Amino acid sequence: MLTIGLTGGIGSGKSTVAERFAALGAGVIDTDLLARELTEPGTATLGRIAAAFDAVLQPDGQLDRAALRALVFADPAARRRLESILHPPIRALMLERAAQLPTPYAVLVIPLLFETGQETLVDRVLAVDCPEPLQIERVCRRSGLAAAEVARIVATQVPRIERLARADEAIDNQGEPAELGPQIERLHRRYLALARSA
Repeated sequence: MLTIGLTGGIGSGKSTVAERFAALGAGVIDTDLLARELTEPGTATLGRIAAAFDAVLQPDGQLDRAALRALVFADPAARRRLESILHPPIRALMLERAAQLPTPYAVLVIPLLFETGQETLVDRVLAVDCPEPLQIERVCRRSGLAAAEVARIVATQVPRIERLARADEAIDNQGEPAELGPQIERLHRRYLALARSA
């Protein structure tokens, strides 16, 4: 099956683009959703995170995502430790679910695709792109985080220019939502044709 790695900086619109592909009939697997599934109370992954980091569980046993985010984005070593716990099970579950998809092609939403070297797992890379100030504005609006905190997160990701240079295709998401449709439909047709010829 043809696999597309969908990536982009925080706030670029990856989830919106993925939903549009799913509506057209693509198989979509979002690694952010897998991460939430793998860190539910009682899971082995959450147990490993709780053992590695102090004060990241809420009284009800749920992961305190805000506390963990503040911790790991202030400390690169802590971020690497968290990634070493989270990324292997996410990758394994993503590949397992992708193998079960009955669709012509799969869109694997991997925000840190290049940062984690996972471009080797996909046939093509699709980057969702918008300028950094717009990324920061969108994340602040949806999450309530301070602009400085969002900027720190952006700074840990592959620079926009590098992401675009390494991608096979890109979607421009700095305009109105209506402008996404034609871009996604064109790529959907392209990916169907590639899947048929594979």
